[in-house]
Order: sequence, then C-alpha cells, then structure tokens
Amino acid sequence: MFLIRCPYCGERDMSDFAYGGEAHIARPPDSGSMSDEQWASYVFQRSNPKGPFAERWNHQAGCRRWFNLLRNTATDDILAVYKVGEPRPDVAASLPATPSGEAPIGSGNDAAKIVLPAEADDRPA
Repeated sequence: MFLIRCPYCGERDMSDFAYGGEAHIARPPDSGSMSDEQWASYVFQRSNPKGPFAERWNHQAGCRRWFNLLRNTATDDILAVYKVGEPRPDVAASLPATPSGEAPIGSGNDAAKIVLPAEADDRPA
C-alpha cells in the first residue's frame, strides 16, 4: 500500500485510485483502416521497463479526474505526478543492484529470460 498525490485533491491512499494503463498512448487517428495485426499491436503491445514508467490513474473515490504518474517499477517509488496533457517530466531513478544481472525489461524472473538470437547458439542443449 502506498500514498498517491492527486494533482487536484492532494495525497490519498492508493485504494482511492484506479490504474488506467500506460500513459501517453494515443489512439490511432484512422483505426478503421488498420489491419488486425496493427490493431492488436496498438491494443496489447506496451512497454514493460525496469525503472521509470509513465502510468495513467483515475481518482475514482475523489474528484474522478485522470492524471499521469511516473513510477519506478523496480522500487515502486513515485517520481512525479502530472496532469493529462502536460509533458512527461524528465527525472532520474536509481535501479537496485541485482546480482544475477536481470534483463532491463520484464519481471526479472530468470525462468523467463530473454535470449537474443546471437546468444541462442551459446546455450547448452
């Protein structure tokens, strides 16, 4: 549990809010002419960084307004809160040290490690 600062109402418990997905994803202007593959990419493909990530939130138990939040996904630290339409703030975030050398994206689960084509030949059979 953590506190989120609504840019309109102030700091509240996270249970007052609803997560709305990745921020700064614009709907395609001519979605009717998109192929199924292009539409699926728009709907489902999102970044999954380890570190700063821009999210959209709704203050559902308060002012019911949408806003953006920049969160460090590795530590859950809230780095910035800003209104929809404002540019994403440029902030730095430190990532925790990982002894196993986690991938820069994904959950950090070594069982689901990303293998680049160049590394595939080096793996034991």
